[in-house]
Amino acid sequence: MKILSALFNFAIANYKDEAGNSLIEHNPVIRLSQIRTWYPKSLRRSKIELSQLPVWFHTVNKLQDVSAQSIANSAKHYFILLLFTGLRREEAMPLVWAEYCQDKTTPKMDLKEKLIWIPDPKNREPHTLPLSDYLVDLFTKHRATLSSRYVFPNARRDGPMKDPRKVLVRVIEQSEIKFTLHDLRRTFASIADFLDISAYALKRLLNHKIAGSDVTAGYIITDVERLRKPMQQITDYILSVVKNTH
Repeated sequence: MKILSALFNFAIANYKDEAGNSLIEHNPVIRLSQIRTWYPKSLRRSKIELSQLPVWFHTVNKLQDVSAQSIANSAKHYFILLLFTGLRREEAMPLVWAEYCQDKTTPKMDLKEKLIWIPDPKNREPHTLPLSDYLVDLFTKHRATLSSRYVFPNARRDGPMKDPRKVLVRVIEQSEIKFTLHDLRRTFASIADFLDISAYALKRLLNHKIAGSDVTAGYIITDVERLRKPMQQITDYILSVVKNTH
């Protein structure tokens, strides 16, 4: 119905008769709002359980390129980054190495400064995220194997990876653990909550907007260096859970 409504709005705006009047005068989907019959959108709550993490992590770490057209190596590091940082899937995918780009409009990973910079995330508030020691070490090794400016390059190495769906399906089949990319973000958040990371620090790590009515939040300025400790705590805990697999 939302798609149908968008199509009607497009037609109303773009298709007119010789007098300039819209050929369609009314969007019938509006009726659903008037009588309040939209189905409520339920929030997904799925995540990878702690008991599943060792198998999942071991399966992802075994991924390797099986052909010149494979993106398994990019996908492997991409999945791990999402789990260990809580980044949104669309925020992490276009990352470039900082040394290749000095502008302020490109999302980048800076191993020297141990940072990720997302200039235009979902909530339109630029996001700077610290990297834990494990991620710095992992991506330093990953960087040494690449000849691309992109952190997660496509098979031709001339652009970012676009869709790791086939690799994701392979992980699901081999691990027998169903998950989505956004489940990795929810897993990160649930682990942070389990560790009693402060609500304000977690909001900053996830780059969630703080409600304007939250007066206390207005007095708290959380810079990236203060986020290093909770980020490292989360990383250390995940590694302790999967310690038998790496």
